[in-house]
Amino acid sequence: MQAPVISWYDANASRLAVAYEAVPPTITRDWLADLLPAPPAVIIDVGAGTGRDAGAYAGAGYEVIAIEPSTAMRAEAEARYPSPRIRWLTDSLPTLTTASRSGVAADVVSLSAVWQHVAPADRPRAFRKLVGLLRSGGLLVMTLRHGPDDGRGGHQVGLAEVETLARNHGMQMVRAVPSPDLQGRPNISWTAVVLRLPDDGTGALPLLRHLILQDAKSATYKLGLLRALCRAADGSAGLAEDDGDDHIRLPLGLVALNWLRLYLPLVKAGLPQTPTNHRGSEGLGFAGPGWLALAAGALSPLDLRPGAVLGEAPNQVLHEALREATDHIVRMPANYLKFPGGAQILETTRARASHRSGSLVVDGIYLSAFGTMRVPRHLWTAMQRFAVWVEPALISEWMRLTQGYAATQGRTVDTGALAAAMTWSGPVRDVALPRARALALMESRTAVHCVWSGKRLAPDTLDVDHCLPWSAWPCSDLWNLMPAHRRVNQHSKRERLPSAEALQQAGAAIADWWAAAYLQPEDQVLPIRFASEARASLPGLSGAGAVREPDVRVAMALQRTRLRQDQGVPEWMWHS
Repeated sequence: MQAPVISWYDANASRLAVAYEAVPPTITRDWLADLLPAPPAVIIDVGAGTGRDAGAYAGAGYEVIAIEPSTAMRAEAEARYPSPRIRWLTDSLPTLTTASRSGVAADVVSLSAVWQHVAPADRPRAFRKLVGLLRSGGLLVMTLRHGPDDGRGGHQVGLAEVETLARNHGMQMVRAVPSPDLQGRPNISWTAVVLRLPDDGTGALPLLRHLILQDAKSATYKLGLLRALCRAADGSAGLAEDDGDDHIRLPLGLVALNWLRLYLPLVKAGLPQTPTNHRGSEGLGFAGPGWLALAAGALSPLDLRPGAVLGEAPNQVLHEALREATDHIVRMPANYLKFPGGAQILETTRARASHRSGSLVVDGIYLSAFGTMRVPRHLWTAMQRFAVWVEPALISEWMRLTQGYAATQGRTVDTGALAAAMTWSGPVRDVALPRARALALMESRTAVHCVWSGKRLAPDTLDVDHCLPWSAWPCSDLWNLMPAHRRVNQHSKRERLPSAEALQQAGAAIADWWAAAYLQPEDQVLPIRFASEARASLPGLSGAGAVREPDVRVAMALQRTRLRQDQGVPEWMWHS
């Protein structure tokens, strides 16, 4: 949205709030009410204004992501509707950069009195972005304003244009209802439009099925690359950058880091990755000196992650192993993964990363120094939303290939050992550091409280809780680990997502814990690790400087919504 439009709303927010709040919210309109999914479906309200619609949706039990580019309008809205079920984002059409990066798939995307502010030349792009926010079967709800502009910066709109855009994106017109202006302006009228997306329309899932099951393979490398991308989409999506509307760009070092972490336990277990890979690293295209040092135990697989802090010797080993892996990925699987028509799917740009002496923080800047990988957005979005189904398919086919290679070598593979080597995360949840920090604070007579109940903790009642549960999303980043009373953690919350209300209620306690445990100014390590991990795993956080605590909490809440929406993880609400 153009800056003059946003400035006009900033200047007129107080006056507009009175007029907007006098109009019944969209959820009550006859043309929409019977079509809405049941709560707690996810609604994205684009151009939320003073929050009238967002507040009504939240009040009815929906989860709402409210997008508003005007600072003054958003301030009015947050003051009027302080609901824990509303997450406010600063974003705007035609790009919707932050909303797209979040990975949340909405049941309804709503634009009330917004489309006229999108310039006609930008509308195809804007419409494509809106469709990209919808899950299969989702509704796109628009109200089209007809009449002269009153100085705020509007363009003519028409139903025929919207119908054409809908057809181009495979959407069905469900309803188009004309109506007078509810503010009583005689020269203004409206058309309410409801569109439905029958399926995602991208072809990403059929493409993945083709690549996983039907594409010719002479090694496990294509599957390794696809799984490395899938792990990035699920766990490190914060490191993806927009590259136009149809692609994202990843640090090539991140892809290689995941690659190393995937292959290390397989090779250590002696599981063949090509027909001629008889023993250990023998014959593997990426097995240079760096890889061999990794295989000899220079680092563990759990050290191979964004946010890790490494000393000089492991830093040197990792740098060499990443260089070898990126060279191999570019030459082999990225070069041979093709669309059915023959075009290359993944475009890579290599860079010569200089080795950094001393200790190393494995962050996005470092991983980008090896180059970048350009990934089609529809493929990336499918991996974000459906990783819980895509990755098992990759693992199943990878296991089948490995067993086949072993059979040609005259040996059998123990299925249990193969499955164990395929496991991404370690068998034990890594909570040692936050536990040690909590105990150290207690020893110094600093109170440590359960973030959920508020009760003061003692060493024998202390548990470390994965706020977003491990069973749904194995993430041991510092921001996700927080103190909880053992009874609350083991007998109440357990493996459930905190509800929006629970997360808001615990917000101050979570911020206090982060500040005391991880973000002390005199600490030279943990604040950097905290920021690096949050930027990697939580889409929407970027940049090289310190992250802001409120931004981390908003990003965490968006990730909570994504897990509930995509995986149906049950929710939990604290009751004293």
